[in-house]
This record gives sequence, C-alpha cells and structure tokens, in this order.
Amino acid sequence: MTMRLRFAPSPTGYLHVGGARTAVFNWLLAQSAGGVFVLRIEDTDRARSSDEHTQVILDGLSWLGVTWDEGPFFQSEGVERHRADALRLLAEGKAYRDFSDPEQVRAEAKERGMHPSKVAREQADALGADGSDQRAVAGDPFAVRFRVPDGEAVFHDLVHGEMRFGSDDVDDLVILRSDGTPTYNLAVVSDDAEQGITLVLRGDDHLSNTPKQVLLYQALGYAQPTFAHVPMILGSDGKKLSKRHGATAVGDYSGQGILPEAMFNFLALLGWSPGDDREFMSIEELTEAFSADRLLKSASVFDTEKLEWLNGRHLAARPTEELVRALEEGLDGPGVERLGDPVWTAALLELIKPRSRTMNDLVEQARPFVTDDLAFDDKAVEKHWLKSPGEARERLSALLEAFSGVAWTHDELESALRGAAAKLEVGAGKVIHPLRVALTGNMASPGIFDVLVQLGRERSEQRVNSALERLAEAGAEEHESLS
Repeated sequence: MTMRLRFAPSPTGYLHVGGARTAVFNWLLAQSAGGVFVLRIEDTDRARSSDEHTQVILDGLSWLGVTWDEGPFFQSEGVERHRADALRLLAEGKAYRDFSDPEQVRAEAKERGMHPSKVAREQADALGADGSDQRAVAGDPFAVRFRVPDGEAVFHDLVHGEMRFGSDDVDDLVILRSDGTPTYNLAVVSDDAEQGITLVLRGDDHLSNTPKQVLLYQALGYAQPTFAHVPMILGSDGKKLSKRHGATAVGDYSGQGILPEAMFNFLALLGWSPGDDREFMSIEELTEAFSADRLLKSASVFDTEKLEWLNGRHLAARPTEELVRALEEGLDGPGVERLGDPVWTAALLELIKPRSRTMNDLVEQARPFVTDDLAFDDKAVEKHWLKSPGEARERLSALLEAFSGVAWTHDELESALRGAAAKLEVGAGKVIHPLRVALTGNMASPGIFDVLVQLGRERSEQRVNSALERLAEAGAEEHESLS
C-alpha cells in the first residue's frame, strides 16, 4: 500500500520552525518510501485564518524546497462532510446533544470536582432521547458531543511505542458547535480518512488529541492511520522554542542569509539521526537515509550556532556563479564592476568563503574588496590608529617604503613587512593591525598578505596613503588639543 502523509498547518500565523520541521519530516518520509505528500490548510478557524497567512506558509515551504503531490486542500471545503459525520454519530447513538449552559455546567463541575463534560452527559442522559428530539425540533440551540465509550484508546506510536488511554482520561468532546461548525478533532479525522492518510507524523503537542481521534476513527468505521509524535523543539535555555529565542518564522532566516538547503538540513536533524556522525547532508542524502525508525524520543535544541555552521558548509558548496550573483545583488556603487573579472572574483570567493557563515557575512566580507568607499569600524580605528596616531603613521609609512619595488606576492610581501617591523623594533602584529584597518576598515579580515594580493598594489597603496592623510589630521588635532 502506498504511504500517504500530510502536512496540515493552520493559516493563523507564519510558518514557524516547529511546523517547518514537521513538513520536512513528512516530505522526507514520503520521498524515501515512494509515497504521497499531501498539503492541507486547516482553515476552519475563520476568525483567525487569512489568505495572507496561507501564502506565507506556501512561500515558506517553497523556499525550503518542500513540494506537495496533492493539494493544497482547504479544510473549510469539507465542512458539510464533517457535519454529516457528526450527525451520523448522533443518529447511531455514539454522540448526544448538549443543551446545557456552559457557565452553569462549569460551575457545577467545579463544585463537584469533575470535568464539565461529565456533567453535560448526565444532563443529556436525564433528558433522554425523546426529550432531546423535542428540544431540537423546538429550535433550542445545542452542541453535539461524542460519547466516549468505556474501555481504552490504544494505538502504536512509531516514536513512543504502544500508547494506552483509559476512557476516564478522555472527556466527551464537542464535535459540532452550537452554530453547526465542526471542531478540530472531528474535522481532522474526517479529512485524513477522506484523503487516505496512512501515517500522521506531528509534534508531541498533538499527543493529547490522538486518543480522541482514535476513538472517532473507530466510531466512524474509518481506517486508522499509524501515528508518530516527535518531541518539541526547545530553545537553548531548555524551554519551548518561542520568539524570545530569536527568529522562529522560517521566512525570517532567509533575510538573515540562511540558505534553504542549510535550514532543511538543520531541521531534518532536529529529532532524527542518520545513525552515524554525519551532520552536513544534502537533500538527496537526507532523502536516501531518512526512515521513521531513526526518529528520536528526546527533545531537540534549536542551536543557532550549529545552524550557522551548517549554513557555512552549504554556502561553501554553492556553485561560484550563484555566489557571484548574491554579491552583485548585495553590493552596489563604484567597484561592483570588479566582479565582472571571473578570475579575480573566484580568488575573492576562495578568500572569504571560509570566514562566512551566512550570505550576509559573504557580502560584508566582500565589501572592502569590491568598493573603495570603506566603512571604518570605530573600535578598530580607536585601538589601532587614534590611540597613537604618530606611531600608526610611522609604521604605515615604513610599510609603503618596504613594499615599494617588491613583487606583489604573498611571500614577498610577508618578507617585506617583517623586515619593516624588525627595523622599527616592533613585532609584526604592531604593523599588521594598523595596515588591516587601512585596507579594510575592520578589526578582522582574512590573512593580511592575502588581502594585499587580492586588492593589488595600486589599490593597497592608495588606501595606505589615504590612511596616512587621516592620521596626519588626527595628529594635528591632538597637537592642538595639547597646546
């Protein structure tokens, strides 16, 4: 039998990380088993659902590379079928009309120390079938409650094993509201049966719904799917992932320079293991390795550092032409034309890729090489220039003299710099730091000799001369303040 799985988000908000992980797991299982992946939008909460949220969910899935074989179906389209299922249970005596006043029932239940549904059942039984029919004919409003049978709701969970819930643990749930609209648990069972879903894989937060749904499957005579409930994703503090842990909407990470294949890889490892030490995996490798028996019982932690590390690995694996396009899109102004030199650009990417974890990092690492309009880091300028403008000028001037006439290669430049430092009787770092600020404007950069080679002689010397002018002005101002 063909495996059929589904992802059924509610369009009441963005596609959050937990939902995206569920979609990835279902998609991978469908792909690895040659099954069918169904997308269903559970939009029966009309007050909170919106077309905008639906589109955000679809866009998030598309960005991740999660495609669907069937759908998107909309739960609201099946309301009449849901209602028919509820009324069939009512006609078969497996459900009852609830005419009770909710506030009165809650008050009595609290006084008697029992669940409100038990009080509602008592009142329905006391009214009897004839009394119920009479009140319904008279037009009295009522909800329809499922009558939970005695015994146990038993199902096998692929993550947790055999699960048993006694009838005392499951309350008579409302399946049809007084306005005639179906409730979540009934709609889900009806839809999964209609769409032939064979495996329901979702988060642990749905575990309490499953015994109710199992009993509804049995009462309606529908084939019961297999279930798998994966533990929730936790933040770094061990608490349920939320906005306070940073961006939790999948779309937010795209704006932060995270690649879709990296996010997909990361999500696949939140609650699943390939059984070996692999972490950096392509979607093809994940599809080949994924199976339900490797789902984990323990909760997973959303580790942003690990996500960025994986992103760096995937970024490094991206084809050069794609990275060049990203640089062209992220940079503008004079100097961008340098990216038109494929040899120079390939060398630049090899230089900055190892230091970049996100696409945003890559763009910012490239900026000092591509544009001559440097943005100087105030802390770098203060520490390595303004703390002692005279010394910084002396060292940069010595470097200009040392570099004059030498071949513009890594080894020759290193030899010249170390020779200049020796003449100044300072360590090499004392001349490298002010030089780095002059060349890149930053406190950190790739190796200084690689930076010099990438920039070339003319641009490097121009930047050092510009730095000397700024330092001369700073020295003059310092002298005046001391006069």
